[in-house]
Order: sequence, then structure tokens, then C-alpha cells
Amino acid sequence: MSGGVLPTALIQMRCSADPAENLERALGFTRQAARNGAKLICLPELFRSRYFCQSEDSAQFALAEPVPGPSTEAFATIAAEFDATIVISLFERRAPGLFHNTAAVLDGRKGYAGKYRKMHIPDDPRYYEKYYFTPGDLGFRSFATGAGNLGVLVCWDQWYPEAARLTALKGAEILIYPTAIGWHPEEKARFGERQHDAWELAQRAHAVANGCYVLSINRTGFEPDPTGNGGIEFWGQSFAVAPDGGILVRGPVDAEAILELELKTDAIEAFRIGWPFLRDRRIDAYDDITRRFSDQ
Repeated sequence: MSGGVLPTALIQMRCSADPAENLERALGFTRQAARNGAKLICLPELFRSRYFCQSEDSAQFALAEPVPGPSTEAFATIAAEFDATIVISLFERRAPGLFHNTAAVLDGRKGYAGKYRKMHIPDDPRYYEKYYFTPGDLGFRSFATGAGNLGVLVCWDQWYPEAARLTALKGAEILIYPTAIGWHPEEKARFGERQHDAWELAQRAHAVANGCYVLSINRTGFEPDPTGNGGIEFWGQSFAVAPDGGILVRGPVDAEAILELELKTDAIEAFRIGWPFLRDRRIDAYDDITRRFSDQ
């Protein structure tokens, strides 16, 4: 990073049924982005496989791996070669019968910097993640890296302002959301535009409220439900947001892409001085935030 400018790349990709193929393609995209000068490279949620959470199938647990493990080692090689920071999302096998949806950070020549375990786990039609993943127990984290202070969250976390705020309060200046989100094709005509707009709006609000950059990295393409009951049309449109809420880059709906941009990290303090939301928080008045609902 030079002069407060951070060359960044978001890898939007399709995912096949072959984990080895997905890994090799992801490594190829990452190496290409690094050769182009990116010093922060981010990949989508669970990119090593199709989104298996569309159904509950015990055979899918075979996809899990330790973190750190084979995937982090493969990406650490590229991180070290180019002195770049890489954020990847993996299906973590923590112990027999215990699994997490986990993001790992590879910090240049320093190697593996740590992991974040997804805190908010959905259980919706075709998003049956509670069957597979134990909620995270590492808390919200900020990683001090060569690319700056990174707050890594995962997909469903992006709907929760509490997660963004607590991560920013840990020191994060860039919030990163590996994501797998899309339309149910049978609902797209009726709800599709509003669903996508809400997804983007929520994350733009996190950027403004916390004076952070936000990076959201999605997969693209249609993936069938293994049970034969429809599937998900992943809507791509990975994007980056400035601390003032402005969209810096947005990917296509239905194509792979390496989205390259520069983050002006020196501007973060100016945004926070101009919009002093952290200064004006009434921390003495927020006790009820730890209640499920304030009905007593």
C-alpha cells in the first residue's frame, strides 16, 4: 500500500460441483489479480463447492476441511509471492461432528493471520445453514494486516448493523463480506429487484454509519437444488462502497469478473471527522441492545 491507496480486487466466480476445479480456478483468478497489482484480494463465500446448503444432506460434510489447512496453504503461497493480503471463505471441520462457516486471512509474507467464524446462521428455504454450521464463537474481529485493519464477516452477517458496528469498534476500517446470495427463480419477477436493492442498501448503510469501506463478494450463476426442487440464481453484482455510501464498483449479474479498484484509505479519518457518528454514540443508553426484545 502506497500513499494511502490500496489496490484491491474482488473475485466474482461461478462454482462447479468439483471442489478441486473450483480451487484451481480460484487460485488462478487470485494470481491474476495479484499480477495486476492488487494488494487486497477477496473471494466469495464457500467458493470451493456449489452452495450445498440448499438441502440437508449428511454427505456434504465430506467437503469440510481444517482451517488452517490445505486451502489456506495454497493461497498463502500466492500471498507470500506477491506480498498481498487474501481473504477466503471455507467450510471448516473443527472436530468430529463440529463444523463452521469460516473466513481466513492470509497476510502477505507473514502467512496465515487468523480466522473469523460466521456468527449469524440462516435457516430459510434453500439456505439451510443451521444443519451444517455451528454459530461462530470467536466474536467479531479486526485483523491488522499489510492491507490495513480488516473486519471480516460472512454473508448473513451483512444484515445485522450490530455486527458491522462491533467489528468497526474493534478497529476495522474495511468490512469484507464473502457472500452467496441469489434469487429463487420462481420469486424473481415479483420480489427480485427489491431483494437485491435491500441487500445493497443494508451494506451501504454499514459503510456510512461506521465510516468504513465495505466489500461484498458474491458468486454468480444458477445452481440446482440437489434434490431436484428448483435452485438458486446467484445474482453476482459484487460491489465496493466508500465510507460516504457511494458505489465504487459493481460486478455483472451473470458473468465472472475480477473487479479492480483503489481504496483511498487515508480518507477514512476525514470521513469520520466530517460525520462523527462514533463520537456521538450514547453508549450510556444502549443497555437494551442485549435483549431479544424490549417488552419488559
